[in-house]
Amino acid sequence: MKWTDSRDIAIELYNAFPDINPKTVRFTDLYRWILELDDFDDDPNHSNEKILEAIILCWIDESEN
Repeated sequence: MKWTDSRDIAIELYNAFPDINPKTVRFTDLYRWILELDDFDDDPNHSNEKILEAIILCWIDESEN
């Protein structure tokens, strides 16, 4: 997965952290958790606040469905 795979990353995070409310996650933790995902393979420096926000929004969507 790459930084642009917001929905796929969100699904992986939802599965990895089922008891976490994504609305309470700090971007620093989110960033670290994404880098630790087994299927994530992208340059850590290519992340930014807009990308992390998109991932959080997808994660919120996944957790509410």
